[in-house]
Amino acid sequence: MMKRIYADHAATTPLLPEALEAMMPFLKENFGNPSSLHGWSKPTRRALADARASIAACINAEPEEIFFTSGGTEADNWVIKGSSGGLMVSAYEHHAVLNAAASEARKGRGVVYVRPNMKGFVEDGKIAKAWKNGIGLVSVMTANNEIGTRNNIANLARYAHKKGALFHTDAVQAVGHVPVDVRAWDVDFLSASAHKFNGPKGIGFLFIRKGVRLAPLLDGGQQEGGIRAGTENVASIVGMATALKFNCERMEENAAHLDTLALRLRDGIGHVFPNAIYFGNGGIGQLPGFVSVSFPGHSSEGLLHMLDLKSIAVSAGAACDSKNTHVSHVLKAINVKKDIASSTIRITFGPENTPNDVDEILIALTAILKWGQKEKDPLS
Repeated sequence: MMKRIYADHAATTPLLPEALEAMMPFLKENFGNPSSLHGWSKPTRRALADARASIAACINAEPEEIFFTSGGTEADNWVIKGSSGGLMVSAYEHHAVLNAAASEARKGRGVVYVRPNMKGFVEDGKIAKAWKNGIGLVSVMTANNEIGTRNNIANLARYAHKKGALFHTDAVQAVGHVPVDVRAWDVDFLSASAHKFNGPKGIGFLFIRKGVRLAPLLDGGQQEGGIRAGTENVASIVGMATALKFNCERMEENAAHLDTLALRLRDGIGHVFPNAIYFGNGGIGQLPGFVSVSFPGHSSEGLLHMLDLKSIAVSAGAACDSKNTHVSHVLKAINVKKDIASSTIRITFGPENTPNDVDEILIALTAILKWGQKEKDPLS
């Protein structure tokens, strides 16, 4: 049987066994509602407090600044829709931010879009050039989910504060993989999602800096300090905290391993397809284990499906665009030509991947690219 290789960790990650184990008691005997006043609620209430403290420690926050959500999408929507004043967002944000901003624009709220530079970074100079009076919130992602570039969030937040605006960063792709420090960065809001760092799906958190007000997105009970209604998903919260702590403790080791795999892949592709084009500044300032590469003359959708037939999972873009074949808005934002963008795939490794996995991907790509060339040249 052909070995299955998963190289799409930017889309989602496998659930950590330790996280599942930590969750089980709260799916079985410890099922009490943490808001209840009787003894059944004590284990779940204590688990929430412990998870909140553990997550806060991983990003240098205070426990009371961590608010549990259903994931990154909810956290992003909460900030965009719960803030006031005009909005400024980067043009290559995740659609959780872009579509929330578009929704606000339809209500008459001003929205300004800032393009990243051609290497895939958002510069404070571009923010300054696009600035308009009345902007109350700036939202720029920590790391892009398609090309993996990491922004200098501290610089961007500093400029926003200088202009009197609040600053939000969607750190969904970064948390658990690279150091995140809300104090050093001086951000007001930060979004994260557990399934990106080996936690369960359907759970995430939002950091809200102490003293900053944000209107509730959901109305109901008094959970989460009275600003995020709904009985907490205790089992998933525990799993999220476990997975985040596990990855933060091994971050340096994991990053070194992932960067080694990415370099091995780039070197191998250089021998197979020397005309390949890379995005994400050639790995400099990029997330560990992240390779966004174009094979001009080959369809990214075709490459994805051919690799899938060989039991290799990669992405042709963001996973949330998997049913569409239009050119990625991220590649458009950095001025990539349509024919190059439509031949781009994203390969993202995880800690469980091995050098042998990289070699198998290279073998598969070699066969696919050579076959594709013959299809175009019937005389070959």
